[in-house]
Amino acid sequence: MKGVLGAAAVSLLAALLGTPMYIRFLGRRGYGQFIRDDGPTSHHTKRGTPTMGGAVILGAVLVAYFVAHLFTLTPPSMSGLLVLFLMTGLGLIGWLDDFIKISKQRSLGLRSGQKLAGQALVGVIFAVLALNFPNDQRRTPASPFISVVRDTHVNLAFAGTVGGVLLFVLWANLMIAGTSNGVNLTDGLDGLATGASTMVFGAYVLISIWTSNQNCQTNPGIKCYEVRDSLDLAMVAAAGMGACFGFLWWNASPAKIFMGDTGSLALGGALAGLAITTRTELLVIILAGLFVLEVLSVMAQVGSFKITGKRVLRMAPLHHHFELIGWNEITVVIRFWIIAGLFVALGLGIFYAEWVVGTS
Repeated sequence: MKGVLGAAAVSLLAALLGTPMYIRFLGRRGYGQFIRDDGPTSHHTKRGTPTMGGAVILGAVLVAYFVAHLFTLTPPSMSGLLVLFLMTGLGLIGWLDDFIKISKQRSLGLRSGQKLAGQALVGVIFAVLALNFPNDQRRTPASPFISVVRDTHVNLAFAGTVGGVLLFVLWANLMIAGTSNGVNLTDGLDGLATGASTMVFGAYVLISIWTSNQNCQTNPGIKCYEVRDSLDLAMVAAAGMGACFGFLWWNASPAKIFMGDTGSLALGGALAGLAITTRTELLVIILAGLFVLEVLSVMAQVGSFKITGKRVLRMAPLHHHFELIGWNEITVVIRFWIIAGLFVALGLGIFYAEWVVGTS
């Protein structure tokens, strides 16, 4: 627990104190946000606001994780390192996308195919490695079984066959693409994605601590959890939560800095990695329900326009629709935070209810 608390505290301070220094650094180089002309007119005042702030979040998480291990004199786990690899890899892709936008002063950075290819490459490496590196009890960081609150009986890897491993890699990449793009689409208003991500990371701190206390490796029982490195994953989640908290101080309306794709892709990747390694792959759909709604709103908008030629929303993603019907930006953010909190509470309720029902 000392490591979890230490990771949260260090990442919070690193993001809180490091962000204003990074803002000055970006400001001196003129690295400002490009604003779409077809978006809400109220956003035009944000043109030039420093972006790529996700680099602070990513740096704070990495520093906090390794400092916490130095503090507790414990080695990093393979599960924690793989989640951080996924987060860092996607963050670098997002950084490249942001840099192209800024340097060329346009709303398009990497082409969609290039971005998806980069995400897929990082995702494939993560998925393949996650099925390797067994510990003394032959548990790997990830499981080939599809999970909800714990592993189900649906085995994607077919006892290690090449076709089965490929199916798991595809499943993992679907999750990674879904969460990273979900956070990316939600990151359109000051503090919206940062605040929602803080809540989901907080949920994974609780889930990881609970699965550590009831783990089959240390506390075997009928309903014990097969998660390999629960406490270390709690440290990763705590570092993510603290970093988002610290960054939110500067990212809340009126934002002094935006996280950019650097932050949104990194945060989405971290959430996908935590879901896969904590055996809560389908539960993350509930925990990250706000991000799911944002993705569905874009899918509905595009699908409706292609099929009928009509739009179901004034503008997608969903938060822009409410802006265009007259809601103030801060009102949208706060109400969406409430929705995000309700989804997190529902997800934690489902997680705990499964334990209660299973042990009663």
